[in-house]
Amino acid sequence: MEKYLTDPPDGGYGWVVVSSSFFIMGLTAAVLKNFGLFFLEIQRHYSVLTSTTSWVTSTTIAVFHLGAPLASALSVHLSQRAVIMIGGLLAASGMVIASLGLSLPGMYLSMGVLQGLGMSLSWIPANSMVSHYFKHWRPIAYAIASSGECVFAMIFSLFFQWLIDSYSWQGSLLIIGGIQLNLCVCGALMRPLQAKLPSQTSFKGKLVLDPKEQSKLSKGVTFQWSLIQRPELLLYIVFAILAAAGFFIPPLFLVPYANSLGMEQYWAASILSVLALADLLGRLACGWLANLRLMRNLQLLTMVVTALGVVLLLLPIAQNYWAILVFSSLYGFLFGCVVAIHVTSIVDIVGLEGFDSALGLFMLLRSSGGFVGPPAAGWLVDWANDFSAGFYLSGLCLILSGVFVVLVDRLVEKNKLPVKQSDSCIDTTDHPINKADHTDV
Repeated sequence: MEKYLTDPPDGGYGWVVVSSSFFIMGLTAAVLKNFGLFFLEIQRHYSVLTSTTSWVTSTTIAVFHLGAPLASALSVHLSQRAVIMIGGLLAASGMVIASLGLSLPGMYLSMGVLQGLGMSLSWIPANSMVSHYFKHWRPIAYAIASSGECVFAMIFSLFFQWLIDSYSWQGSLLIIGGIQLNLCVCGALMRPLQAKLPSQTSFKGKLVLDPKEQSKLSKGVTFQWSLIQRPELLLYIVFAILAAAGFFIPPLFLVPYANSLGMEQYWAASILSVLALADLLGRLACGWLANLRLMRNLQLLTMVVTALGVVLLLLPIAQNYWAILVFSSLYGFLFGCVVAIHVTSIVDIVGLEGFDSALGLFMLLRSSGGFVGPPAAGWLVDWANDFSAGFYLSGLCLILSGVFVVLVDRLVEKNKLPVKQSDSCIDTTDHPINKADHTDV
């Protein structure tokens, strides 16, 4: 992302940027969360297997993650405002083309590639703009912006079901595409900050940078591919791949699972609304708990991701609406806890200087988990003829991912030991003789 070197205003127009980001999160991630409502409709329309239908969602998830480096690069060459508006046009176009229902491969390209790329080009720059506009209030600003995903997910679950009943699934996609055009409006509100370079002097009407500052600036925008060689980051990316494989299975199969038990469509859709509310509460609660510093972030992440896996393994024992609602609420709350800290934990692994590059690698490589997870679950459901198999796979992936977080935590703490030991040694520069030596130099 472009580095704005003015001090963030920490307010003012920044709150307009936060409001715009709030809607962008809702019109991208919240729409993706409710794709499960269209699952059975698309499957019946094309008369295909569950695993085949799952590729629509998995393609969207994969392209959404793979588009992150492209969104970052375009934001540097153009601007966040322009990239978000392009993303809005792509996302809306994908939904409009998908509404034609031409063929299943056409769904992969429209609802998968176009929609996923449009979401990525909108979501990534929106997060960047919030960080540029805020410093002191950045955690609160991020919390408000990201809550748009949960708030809109609650609204969209029942709204999308009403659209399907009233206008069919194809008409619903057309209307949703029209709604997503508002991403262009949100992008237009993203006013770039004016860049002001530090230590600049004027020479014959031209601005000249201090060579030291120029060196720091050029170093800051370089992508650090070498970070992938660090074992702790590599293990954390393995965690991310396994977690992504498990993350996107439950929202996709919860509604079909409820329908298989004989529940009506609106009752099944309401489960997603409650899940989104629990997700919001989990993000706020875990963010507050992490801020208390009662334990390391990686320790807290291990606990919540393992508990999340256990809840999903137990979810199939729920055979009525209220039981499913309880397990879905637990899933949503713990999912929100994981989301609240799994990205910020990257700072604990590589430090703040390597965060941007590590996040890019993190998003890029974990896309493989989101791409493979839903189809693999769909294949298991077809083989077992039971949606419970999908939840079992999701739970096992998440529990296994927790093992890698433990390994990362041990490596990070091990790397800190030499630093602590050196700090505990006597500082020889405080000795009078050494002081004299330093003075002579």
